Amino acid sequence: MSTPADTESPPPSGTPPPLRERRANRDERRAVTLKTLLRSGLAPRRRGGRRASDEEQTVDFHEPRLLFFAVVMLVLSLVDALLTVTLMTDGAEETNPLLAFVLNEHPRLFAVVKMTLTGGGVLLLVAVARMRLFGVVRAGVLMPVLVLAYLALVVYEAWLVSTMF
Repeated sequence: MSTPADTESPPPSGTPPPLRERRANRDERRAVTLKTLLRSGLAPRRRGGRRASDEEQTVDFHEPRLLFFAVVMLVLSLVDALLTVTLMTDGAEETNPLLAFVLNEHPRLFAVVKMTLTGGGVLLLVAVARMRLFGVVRAGVLMPVLVLAYLALVVYEAWLVSTMF
């Protein structure tokens, strides 16, 4: 007759029974996957890591300032697309090879492709905002820097449009 493992008596020699692995799934639970990012984006739960060593782990809840910078970045991208089309009607050229191809071959898809590329990049930056890039700086620090760079580009394009008329 057999008994369950947790009710067996210790061997008579006085040594404890050998430890057994109880985890059925040996996958790393904290690994970041696409499924993790999608699930946490739809139902956020975690605002921070459980341990001090989890400081750079991705979380479900992000700082409100990241939303502000993300929205500003998307609005600037839309303004950039409008100014680019305006400049191209006067003979300017798109310097981004991918967007230049889309603009020449499929002009109606230009804004969609531009917003998709910018939006994907912004989503990625927000998702990894707590991680360190190249072990030096957190990714979230780049958002204000990129917004300033995009703002400078839009101001330059607006200046070019104003010199056209």
